Amino acid sequence: MPASEDSAADLDSAPHGRSRVDRMFGSLRERAREAWRVRSWRFRLYGLLAVQAAIAAGLAWFVVYQFLGNPSPVFAPTAAVGITAAAMGSLLRRTIELLVGVVLGLAVGDLLMPLFGIGPWQTGGVVLLAIIVAILLKGGGSLLTQAGGTAVLIATLEPPVRDLSIPRFVDAAVGGLIGLAVSLLLVPIHPRRTLHRLAEPVVGPAVAAMHHLAAALRLRDLGQAEQGLRELRNIGPQVIALRDGLQAAQEVVRLAPLRWHERDSFALHAESIRHLERSVHSCRSLARQLTTALKDHEPLPEEVPDAIDLLADGALDLRAAIVAREEPREPRERILEAVELIGRAQGGSVRDPTRLHRHRLGYSGMIAVGEFRTIAHDLLIASGLDPEKGAALVRQAIDRGQHE
Repeated sequence: MPASEDSAADLDSAPHGRSRVDRMFGSLRERAREAWRVRSWRFRLYGLLAVQAAIAAGLAWFVVYQFLGNPSPVFAPTAAVGITAAAMGSLLRRTIELLVGVVLGLAVGDLLMPLFGIGPWQTGGVVLLAIIVAILLKGGGSLLTQAGGTAVLIATLEPPVRDLSIPRFVDAAVGGLIGLAVSLLLVPIHPRRTLHRLAEPVVGPAVAAMHHLAAALRLRDLGQAEQGLRELRNIGPQVIALRDGLQAAQEVVRLAPLRWHERDSFALHAESIRHLERSVHSCRSLARQLTTALKDHEPLPEEVPDAIDLLADGALDLRAAIVAREEPREPRERILEAVELIGRAQGGSVRDPTRLHRHRLGYSGMIAVGEFRTIAHDLLIASGLDPEKGAALVRQAIDRGQHE
């Protein structure tokens, strides 16, 4: 190859090399930004729990040491931290489970350790028996954990002396009550802000997955449609966290005096969040039916992906309106416009009951229309409409689409 051609080849390859490097560094920067965003979100969500746990542990240690005369309080701060860590769930239920678990661990440990002594197999046996008893009592995860953990402490940290069981239980009870008081009286979570932060990793990814599904339907790309379905399924843990957070926020509004003034407004807000969560479940069913329609080579008119895009945008705008406490008129209009499009995709209706409808969709596509209507109905209720009004608006939009 001539020298001029060599140099030309070098010049051609250099930009490609730089572009690969640029892409690599761009990908690394994007990953770093996403990791920072996730960690920042977790800190904003759970940072208050660290403050609650620190205050509760310090108070529990001080009260038991100063007023109950225990020179080495272990169970009180442990129980206090366990209660504050349950702030994103049912505090009262977790408190009861924790205290019952501590009682089980103390009872089993104090019963068996004086008879068999301290050792590896004794520790394993005590933990096994404590958890079995907790299971027979139909306890949840907190009860099982506390029963087993307390049994370990009894078997390894404390001497096998019977008359220490009551002071240890008192320590745990005091710690649990202090943790409950800190979580509900001194530093309660902000219910509305907590739900906004928990809804963020649910609504955003769900909307993105719906847009991916719409793009896959336009291209009839089965692999991309299945990827959108997987994305919707992958947000299952975030949906569970949102449900637990909703339960915790409702409990705080009901029991924490500092949050009583938010009871009326929060009830409407909680209802909106609940229906947003339900709409995510229906989105999975919608994606599953449309993926099946692609597999079975059913017809999918262009109105279907257009309606999905419009519905996803309406859901995102609705969440923004809820956060800003604005009247969601525009999101409602987008949602109903999407329903009208899906009605057009379904096909024109025939008023004569003896004649068949002129459907433009196959079997799975028609089921998907029903799921689409359910999503729209839930979103309209989340926007503040009553269920009857929302159902009527959905029917009217479907009829408009079918008669165009």
